[in-house]
Amino acid sequence: MAEKFSLERYEGFLQALGMSEEPLGMYYTDEEPSNGISPNKAVLPTVEDEAARRVDWGSLGENFACVVGIIWRARRKGVAAYFDRERFGCLGGAFYLGFLKPQLNAIAYLVSTGIPDQVRAERYLESPEVSRRFFQTIDPRPAPARFCVFKPVSHFSGKDVPELVVFFARPEAIAGLNQLATFVTNDFEAVSSPWGSGCSTIVSWPLRYQAEGKLKAVLGCWDPSDRKFLKADEITFTVPVEMFMRMVERWEESFLVTPTWEVIMKRIARSRKAWGEE
Repeated sequence: MAEKFSLERYEGFLQALGMSEEPLGMYYTDEEPSNGISPNKAVLPTVEDEAARRVDWGSLGENFACVVGIIWRARRKGVAAYFDRERFGCLGGAFYLGFLKPQLNAIAYLVSTGIPDQVRAERYLESPEVSRRFFQTIDPRPAPARFCVFKPVSHFSGKDVPELVVFFARPEAIAGLNQLATFVTNDFEAVSSPWGSGCSTIVSWPLRYQAEGKLKAVLGCWDPSDRKFLKADEITFTVPVEMFMRMVERWEESFLVTPTWEVIMKRIARSRKAWGEE
C-alpha cells in the first residue's frame, strides 16, 4: 500500500464504520497470486468466432462461474480472487473486466429478450438494441495486465497498490460510507448507482468515472443474478483508491465521531446479532 497508508488508522476506520469484514482492493498485475481462487480455464470466444459459429456454448456453460460468486468464495476464505483471459468465468465478466471486446451478440439477447429455443431471456433490458447501447456506453477499459485480482486491503504491500477498493456491507455501514464520500470530496453527487451487472458496478463503472477524471464512488451489486453471492441485505460500495485514502486519513474529522453515529452503531450491533454474526 502507499506510504501514507497506516494500518492502525485503517483498522480504526473500519471499527468506526462498524465493519466486520475488511474491503477488497482490486488491481491488475502480471503476477499470478500464490494463494487464491479463480474460475476454471476455458476458451474465450470472439465476435468473429460467434459469426463463424465456432463458439463451444456447451463448454462455456460447463465452466460458467460468476465473478461475484468467485469473489464470494475468496471472501469466505480470506484469500485473493483472480481472473484472466483463460479464467474469466462468464462472458459478461470477461467483458466487464477488460478481457473481451466487443461483447458477443448472444449476450445482447441474453440480457434482454432472448432468442426462442436458443438463448434464454433475463429481461433486464427491453431489447438487444438497448443492450448494445449499454455495452458501447460503459466501454470497459482493456485489461492493462494479465490478471485482475481482488484481495483484502491488509494484504497489499509496498510494491502493489489497488486501483479500487470494494466494500461489502449492509445499509447502516453503507450510509456511513455514502456520507463520508461527500465529506472528503465536497461533491454532493460523489456517489453514483448506475445500472449494470455486479462486476460492472465494482470494476467497469468505477474505472470509467476515473478515466473521465471524476472521483466517484459506486453503489452496486443490485443485479438479481448476483444477489445470491452476497449476504442477505448486503450491497457493495466501490471507491477509487484516492477517495479511500482520504477516508482513512480524515474519518476522525467527520460525523463518525458524533453522538448521531453512535446511534447507528447500536443499530449495526443489533443487525449483526439478528443475522447471527455475533
